[in-house]
Amino acid sequence: MTHANPPRPAAPPSRWGQLALGMIAMMAISSPQYVWALFTGPLTAELNVSLAEVQVTFSLLIVLQTFLSPLQGYLIDRFGPRLLLSAGAILTGLSWVLAANVSSLMGLYLTYGVLGGIGTGIIYVGVIGLMVQWFPDRRGLACGLVAAGYGFGAILTTFPISRAVAANGLSNTLVIYGLIIGVVGLLAAQGLRRPTQVVATSSDPAVREPEGDTRSYTPREMLRSPIFWLMFVMMTMMSTTGLMVISQMGAFARDFGVADALVFGLAALPLALSIDRITNGLTRPFFGWVSDRIGRERAMTIAFTLEGCAMTLWLLNAHDPLMFVLLSGVVFFGWGEIFSLFPSTLTDTFGKKHATANYGFLYMAQGVGSVLGGPLAALLHEATQSWHVVFGVVIVMDFITALLACFVLKPMRDAHRRAVLAEANLPTVGVTSLQGSPV
Repeated sequence: MTHANPPRPAAPPSRWGQLALGMIAMMAISSPQYVWALFTGPLTAELNVSLAEVQVTFSLLIVLQTFLSPLQGYLIDRFGPRLLLSAGAILTGLSWVLAANVSSLMGLYLTYGVLGGIGTGIIYVGVIGLMVQWFPDRRGLACGLVAAGYGFGAILTTFPISRAVAANGLSNTLVIYGLIIGVVGLLAAQGLRRPTQVVATSSDPAVREPEGDTRSYTPREMLRSPIFWLMFVMMTMMSTTGLMVISQMGAFARDFGVADALVFGLAALPLALSIDRITNGLTRPFFGWVSDRIGRERAMTIAFTLEGCAMTLWLLNAHDPLMFVLLSGVVFFGWGEIFSLFPSTLTDTFGKKHATANYGFLYMAQGVGSVLGGPLAALLHEATQSWHVVFGVVIVMDFITALLACFVLKPMRDAHRRAVLAEANLPTVGVTSLQGSPV
């Protein structure tokens, strides 16, 4: 009597395949943020409203993307990435399709702003949360690559969307590209999985959990830790510095008289913005990779000090168009890495089981930074009539955060690691601190 061979279990997904799908999903949902400037002119004309009223849409997008991330992270941890990330892709695409036919500001707010913010937020926090679980040995690099996908993704769509708006109008463009965004994100989400055990599921024999990574903290436990709140303050300050530049760059470029000056035959402001997008993307995997080798805090100290020095030189040479363009790129190279360093540091410290929900709480710092770096920085400029004061505040934030990383965060995390090892009855002598020096 013959017996049929039992079916073989499906091969586990490759973690590098997961990384590729995560980058595709991030690239798909980057356009709502990064090509928004192409829509403001047509929207003000079609709705017959002011630019300030239209810009509320963008604020809603960013605020909802960040402040709902703890809930979104919890739902992803609870129900799995495939379902939630699929919903995020559908909501993101739907936000553009529905916005194509709005006839009022409220309709624009609810579609592009609310639905777009919820959809993009689900995918952003979800993909970052997955990568820190799939890559325990290369968390910085993996987070940096998918975060770079979010930064670089709009490069593929900016010029096609710009041409489409000019040729076919805003409404048709939103429908066509909304469908493209939704379908690409939805297809990528179908292949994303949460690893049950990284060592067992990876085909890379070199993969191993960081030594002493023996405990995962729930969000409630993490929120009781001073380390989390120190990181929240640090990420808030660094988010403020970068978002001040992003939101105010056009204004201070005009005040310094360099916005329309020619550099290499191109206007200084758009040239600087193009360079900034490239350096802001490149720094994320670069410093993530560096942090995997020399330690998170050391990488933070180097990067944050670099931004502080670049901001200082930028201010001192702000009236020189060439230096304005070149140093703006250095500023963003010292800033964008926060989106790889902070999530990897958080997961190193509090474990991977609740990584998505935990990072959702930390990512709220980006929302706080958008308020401090946007409207409050503008109010400070109006009150003082000086960009030097605004720059001075953010430069001080850069250097303070660099010092906190080196002299406060590192000792606190080293002590935390010793306590975790002692709780697990593991030796602490000679144990390597999380991607750092011996404890």
